[in-house]
Amino acid sequence: MRLLLPLLLFLHLTQTPQVSGVGINYGTLGNNLPPPKKVAQLLQSTVITKVKIYDTNPEILSAFSNTGIDLIVAVENSQVANLSSSPSAASDWLSSRVATFLPATSVVSIAVGNEYLTTEDLDPNALPKAMQNLHSALLSRGLHRKIKVTTPHSMAVLASSFPPSSATFAATLLPPITSIVAFLADTNAPFMVNAYPYFAYRDSPKTIDLNYALLGNNTTTTTGAVTDNGLTYTNMLDAQIDAVRYAIGSLGVAVSESGWPSKGDPAATPENARRYNARLVEKAQSSKGTPMKPSETIEIWLFALFNENRKEGGESERNFGIFNPDGSRVYDVDLRCEFCSKAELGEMRAKGPSVWCVAKPHADEKVMKGVLDFCCGGGGVDCSEIKENGGCFAPGNVHAHASYAMNAYYQMHGRNYWNCDFKGTALVTFTDPSYGRCRYAQQ
Repeated sequence: MRLLLPLLLFLHLTQTPQVSGVGINYGTLGNNLPPPKKVAQLLQSTVITKVKIYDTNPEILSAFSNTGIDLIVAVENSQVANLSSSPSAASDWLSSRVATFLPATSVVSIAVGNEYLTTEDLDPNALPKAMQNLHSALLSRGLHRKIKVTTPHSMAVLASSFPPSSATFAATLLPPITSIVAFLADTNAPFMVNAYPYFAYRDSPKTIDLNYALLGNNTTTTTGAVTDNGLTYTNMLDAQIDAVRYAIGSLGVAVSESGWPSKGDPAATPENARRYNARLVEKAQSSKGTPMKPSETIEIWLFALFNENRKEGGESERNFGIFNPDGSRVYDVDLRCEFCSKAELGEMRAKGPSVWCVAKPHADEKVMKGVLDFCCGGGGVDCSEIKENGGCFAPGNVHAHASYAMNAYYQMHGRNYWNCDFKGTALVTFTDPSYGRCRYAQQ
């Protein structure tokens, strides 16, 4: 049945924010992949502004600090039950896996599990509880506005998806889905879906037009275009997104994974992959929505960054990457920053005078304490905001307080590079480390 929620619930909803740039999924199931630092450097020269990973790999979190690239980190499926067991378990996970990298690394979301509800032998009711516990942990640290909690679903959560207006959720999943949608609405987080027209075409090549699966050509004359409920769909991805929207109502939708492989099956060719992903990049940067909501921009994360030679499944599963492990392109998709102007990426990457000074992610706590004492004493910094009841007191640790004080000192003294050193424990960032009520000063 279609999910129905009280009208009051939707008073919390807003449209998915307008965003610049493109997201990409960074998987690591390969034995020949470059180190994370090189990956971060590679992506800084591209249109990519958002990276989604499948765990909380500390090497990756460190590598992306102060890059201007936002990260979505993940709770592995195997950890969801533990986080659902108690608020303290979620708090401990957040402290050990994420908090130590803030604010230098711009973590903007936590994905709890991946396609959890449609993975066998997992308790579906553990997922909404784990999400709520994590949100409570973020709330207690004042991080809930900056870091959203969500979970990516496969299209298999729908009992039917065609035509889009007939979409309904699988009846067996209604209890956890109802809880999750209510939670996402209340916290203004998007409903994430992994949408792959490729698999639909691969399984039914005689009934689905290839150009329709490859995102069409944005005209109503596209071969295979579908008309439903008075709306015309020129590509399958839009139809999949709107199917989810019909099922859940007014909640914002984000495409957490979408891509096309370059090898493995008859339709998995470099040319088809190039066509699909080039159109996906253009769609991600445009201000165009779907036929159901044409003015609502959709956040999209391409799948995937690299071909991963240790992924399970058929050959196509290991060949979704845009890049080879040596950094060369599998096929030509324009990800240069010249292409970014459509989404105002230049403004994001070239923040001009907007720079801040923060503590390095793993700086020694004893040194941090000394820096904090200096800045709030002889350094002349007003540290009232990091005292109890101050806007920057949470999360209440020395590292976060030292970051706030370092930045205030750096801004006071003219933002010279030598004013952001502090015995090698600090660095300059172009990513605003402000969160919640805590505002980091800038000149």
